[in-house]
Parts: sequence; C-alpha cells; structure tokens
Amino acid sequence: MRCLRQPGPALAERIESVAGHGVALDFVLEPGLSLNDALTRPLIAARIPSGTLVFADAVLAPFSYVLPGPSPDTAHAAYFSAPYSPGEVRVEIANATVGRRDGAPFVHCHAAWIEPDGTRRGGHILPHETIVAAGAPVRAWAFADVVIAAEPDPETNFTLFRPLPTGATGDGTPMVAARIRPNEEIGAALRVLCARHGFTGAIVRGGVGSLIGPRFTDGSVVGDHATEVLVRRGSVTTRGDPVLQMLVMDMEGSVHEGVLQPGDNPVCITFELVIEAA
Repeated sequence: MRCLRQPGPALAERIESVAGHGVALDFVLEPGLSLNDALTRPLIAARIPSGTLVFADAVLAPFSYVLPGPSPDTAHAAYFSAPYSPGEVRVEIANATVGRRDGAPFVHCHAAWIEPDGTRRGGHILPHETIVAAGAPVRAWAFADVVIAAEPDPETNFTLFRPLPTGATGDGTPMVAARIRPNEEIGAALRVLCARHGFTGAIVRGGVGSLIGPRFTDGSVVGDHATEVLVRRGSVTTRGDPVLQMLVMDMEGSVHEGVLQPGDNPVCITFELVIEAA
C-alpha cells in the first residue's frame, strides 16, 4: 500500500480517539461574519466546545482557499499552495471540524464550490479570510465532554487537531472523536475505532482529512500524493467493509467523487472523524 515518509518519527499511537456524548445542533450561518466566527459562535453559545459539521448552499465573499501541494523543502511531506481568492462563490458541500487553537475557537474546513465563471473547484477554505455573504443551514454533531485541540505534531511538523477528554459529563448519543495518523488505511482505522469503543456499527458524521492517491470502487484513481477530502456519507461495522462516499480535491483543485475502495486508502497527513453508534 502507498506510504508517504513524514519528516518526524512515527508515533506509536496511530489512531487517537476519545469517547463522549454528542448532540445534533442546527443553526444558520450569519452573514457578515468570518466563516470561522459564523461556524463557532453558535456552538460557544450552546456551551459546546467541539464537534463536526456540514453545510451547503452558503454564499461566501470575499473567499480564500488553498490547495494541497508538494512541499518546497524537507520540513513537510506535503504542503499547501499559495492562497487563491476568486471572488464570490456558492458552496456545494462543506465539512468542518470545530475545535480550539491557541486558546481560541478554530475551524478546519474542506469544501467544493462553484466559482463566478461556473467552474466547480474544491480545497481547504481559509476561515478567517472568508466572509459569509448569504446564510445557509448548518448541521453540527457536537460534544460537551470532548475537546478537539490543535497541537504541534512532531511526526508531520504541522499543528493538527486531536481529541482530548474534558472531564465533563455529557448527555446524548454515544459518539467518538478520532484523529487518524499518516499512512494508516482509513477503512481499517474505522473498524478499529468501532471495536475499541464497543460499537457493532457506526455512522460517520462529517469528517475532513487527506489521503494518498485515493482509489474508488469504480476503478478510478486520483494520482496525486496529497489530496484534501471530505466525507459525504459513511458507515462501518466491525465485520464488513466500510462504505465511505468521498469528495476528493486534487492539487489542481479538481473535484472527484466516489466510494473508496476498501483496504486501499492510506491517510496522507491527518484525518479527523466523528462516528456515532448505529
């Protein structure tokens, strides 16, 4: 299976996870706010520190994003392009992880959108530089008893989200926040998570990350060694193959879609997931 050498030592714990209790929360993006504030303020108001969320049909302007790309040096296995700012866009679908970075609310968001000339593109949205021009409904699956915190990661040399327990007592549906490390096969990691936390099956809620040269069940391949991805739909059991319908954004910003080929899709830099007991 494909493997991407990282600049730092491979840490022993390859699949990090924290069990908690999640609640569904619906709200509408507030126009005039940065995307970061529009996605985090409703959770803060509900006293919920972290979660995953999905939204569509938002109009964003100004809008800025980056693409996955090769690293310019040996400090990283892959990196980002320079920022692009195409003007007003309409989001087709977006997934985001909400957590904290440097003591403040922070969003990691991947999306596909339609640009002013009608081109469909996708990538990694810069949430502070992007402003909500027209609101759209958001569905969040959020934790009161798990915090997702950005910390320096010596293996990849990036600052990345990872789940941590808060010590609080939560109510709601049993859910797990997870972070999958580089070169772990994403479907196999999901089966490990189910077994670890006593789930016979689970639904994947949201989810953003990167994969090495994704392979789909229809035989199609995205050849780039670094891609940005989001989970459209996902489910897994401890016995069968997981079903993960993904959007994959390549180094040119082209969007690919399909169901991942089981057993053949290793993580590039990181993968953030929330699973709910089915």
